[in-house]
Amino acid sequence: MTVQIDGQSLTIEKVEQIARHKADVAYSSDARAKIDRCREVVQKMVDSGKAIYGVTTGIGEFAKIRVSPEQGELLQRNIIYSHAAGTGDPQPEDVVRGAMALRANVLARGHSGVRYQTAEIFIKMLNAGITPLVFEKGSVGTSGDLSPLSQLAEVCIGEGKAYYKGELLDGGEALKRAGIEPIQLSFKEGLGLINGSQMVTSGAALLLSDARRLLKNAFIASAMSIDALKGVPSAYHELLHATRPYKGQNASAYNLRNLMVDSEIIAEKSDKVQDGYSMRCTPQVQGPSIDCWHYAKEQVEIEMNSTADNPLFFPDEDIYLAGGNFHGQPVGMVIDFLCIAMSEIANLSERHTNRLLNPVLSGLPDFLVEGQGLNSGLMVAQYTAAALVSENKVLSHPATVDSISVSADQEDHVAMAPVAIRKCTEILKNVGAVLAIEMYCAAQAFDFRKPSRPGKGGRIAYDIIRRHVPFLEKDRVLYPDINKIADLVRSNAVVDAVENELGELPLRLS
Repeated sequence: MTVQIDGQSLTIEKVEQIARHKADVAYSSDARAKIDRCREVVQKMVDSGKAIYGVTTGIGEFAKIRVSPEQGELLQRNIIYSHAAGTGDPQPEDVVRGAMALRANVLARGHSGVRYQTAEIFIKMLNAGITPLVFEKGSVGTSGDLSPLSQLAEVCIGEGKAYYKGELLDGGEALKRAGIEPIQLSFKEGLGLINGSQMVTSGAALLLSDARRLLKNAFIASAMSIDALKGVPSAYHELLHATRPYKGQNASAYNLRNLMVDSEIIAEKSDKVQDGYSMRCTPQVQGPSIDCWHYAKEQVEIEMNSTADNPLFFPDEDIYLAGGNFHGQPVGMVIDFLCIAMSEIANLSERHTNRLLNPVLSGLPDFLVEGQGLNSGLMVAQYTAAALVSENKVLSHPATVDSISVSADQEDHVAMAPVAIRKCTEILKNVGAVLAIEMYCAAQAFDFRKPSRPGKGGRIAYDIIRRHVPFLEKDRVLYPDINKIADLVRSNAVVDAVENELGELPLRLS
């Protein structure tokens, strides 16, 4: 598979193909024409002696200082050197690869003013499997991800560090082994390589891919719990939800109905008229998180296919404009929102777990084990879920409200979008574990409901879980079981098995 880089058609699915599945990339012919045309305009402006920010002037607070064309090339190299100031652990390989593809996509739009051979270096590195070493901390998410993107740019010029075929090498050596010539920077090109939000946008795209999988797992976990608890099915009726036409709510209710179809447990007569909120209102709670996911995806894909750089050149009008399209606020804010949305998925899941373990609410043995007193069963698995849910609440504080001034107050509002990405990454890890604990408890509850069988979706999920984790007959160490089921959740094994039998679990109804 080859993904075309044309400046306008990247999606989170394509970014995941490049970042995680090592799909080849190539510039479209139209992209090359746009890049070449823009460079001609920049060259003409430089030749005319015009003052151009970051080209014939310094940058940031030094924008008032003129730089000669001869000094311009040194300026571009110095921009990369001085901005490569990160710290912390290395960014994951997939995030870095995604950022390289996204920066190539920015340059493909033909407003950045770099030469084609400079833009093409990202394409060559991606296809060769060269991944620069980039530290995760140091960007404030405004003026772009300057520090991390500078570490990408270091390798482009044959410096820095990069991973190649499993080995960490000097950047120049990695390029040499792959048969790639480092670029020699010309005016505007140092700035053109680093001035944008591509590191956080890459992280956001991959988080959205992961969140979509977790939402589908949440449908399955919820259906298993409601089924095992003999939920009242009228709460998920199509007519009821059609009267409140939120798209996410109706998608959740649709999936719950399909997953619980043919349940022999729910079919048993019960005196209940309605269930507690965490059961009855599952679609109303999951729905807004689904709608948030769609909104975040829309915003992130706009950012992917935008020109995040400064200054920008407009060949048709023969002008350049300096502004702030590098600002990471749109990405940071929607990922802050996604943090809240996915934390709520875990909040609801933990409440389902609590109901399964409480005999007063479930009608099942205490903590889903026989021999109470001697055996504690799944009691402390719920403690783990509670701890993770509580941590997620702390992590849901928005990063984007915490601006701080930099560059002698020239850059006096910043987005802190990278912090939002790191918080959301941790939240999604926690959500996966919380859903795994809910599935663990629901599968155990199904065993106590035998010979009655759960709905079709629950049966499939139960079978997958039981291949890896046996029935808890008496106390044993729980963390291996929890981790095995969490791996099934994060790898999408449960969702794949269910969708192979029942069809897609949609996040939006057509």
